[in-house]
Amino acid sequence: MKIKNVVLVLAVVMFSYVVSAQKVEVDTKVSTVHWLGKKIGGEHDGYIKLKSGQLVMKGDKIVSGSFIMDMNSITNTDIEDAEYSQKLVGHLKSDDFFGVASYPTAKFIITKSTKFKNGKATVFGELTIKNKTESISFDVEKSASAYVAKIDVDRAKFDVRYGSDSFFDNLGDKVIDDIFTLTLNLVTD
Repeated sequence: MKIKNVVLVLAVVMFSYVVSAQKVEVDTKVSTVHWLGKKIGGEHDGYIKLKSGQLVMKGDKIVSGSFIMDMNSITNTDIEDAEYSQKLVGHLKSDDFFGVASYPTAKFIITKSTKFKNGKATVFGELTIKNKTESISFDVEKSASAYVAKIDVDRAKFDVRYGSDSFFDNLGDKVIDDIFTLTLNLVTD
């Protein structure tokens, strides 16, 4: 009799968890991923489109979720000369950087988060770029149906080597910072 009671309690707990968790889709048409890379004497920036994304919410907490970035969609917005801008984009897509022919997507899988307090929470998860996965965390701000985060990514951990003094010596003023920033603005339906 006791085993049946334990099973019944576990079933009720699991059912109430499933019922109270809500999956929300990220609107990929209005959500943005802005990238910023710095080097000695300058910086470049642009956007990467989202292929998909969803968040699973339980009350005031993100319990899981993921988003996938289309690395082939990477753009540059700071260079006005169209030819030079496309040259940079081509270089970013090449094997020197993100190798989009072999690795067309990057993804982030949320493993847990803290509760939102005053509109802010910390998200933990696994970022995969070029088939290399690293655990990262970052702060998220929630405003209505938008989730905004600024993520500093160490490209050296993902084997993005070009111009990195983590891999090459004597680069002088050709060094490109290992840390690049992704600013997410995820808007849910």
